[in-house]
Amino acid sequence: MCQATKLDQSMSEHKATIRWTRTSPDFLAGKYSREHTWVFDGGVMVPASASPSGVPAPYSNPAHVDPEEAFVAAVSSCHMLTYLYLAYQQGFQVDSYHDEAIGVMTKNERGVSWVSSVTLHPQIVYSGEKSPKPTDAERLHHMAHEQCFIANSIKTKVTVGGG
Repeated sequence: MCQATKLDQSMSEHKATIRWTRTSPDFLAGKYSREHTWVFDGGVMVPASASPSGVPAPYSNPAHVDPEEAFVAAVSSCHMLTYLYLAYQQGFQVDSYHDEAIGVMTKNERGVSWVSSVTLHPQIVYSGEKSPKPTDAERLHHMAHEQCFIANSIKTKVTVGGG
């Protein structure tokens, strides 16, 4: 289960339960399903699998969320939540925020694959009396990146490609 537990004034703990069970006799031959389940607080269950780009069907399920997609979603979601908070603090009313984030996997200097970059493409609609200028939106995106918990936890390059 994923849950935040208050530890002290500056710490919280987050948990996720990952469940996988062997469903075929061919595990030792490498012929086993990578489908599994993520369980989060509140009971939300997410069907997950290895990425079909790394593990072909039928051993992966392209309809399920893979860890790489989840990573990109976490980066985008954290940026958005931080941006919305900062926009509210600055008096900018946001009506909608849509992002089609893209993560790119490359090989590092040791030849190991990793998500080396995530590009965010937020499309934001504002209303109200106070509209942000492009420089305001750029500043808010910069501040959101600087304050996002996830961005501060990773070495992946995160950029904003739209606004």
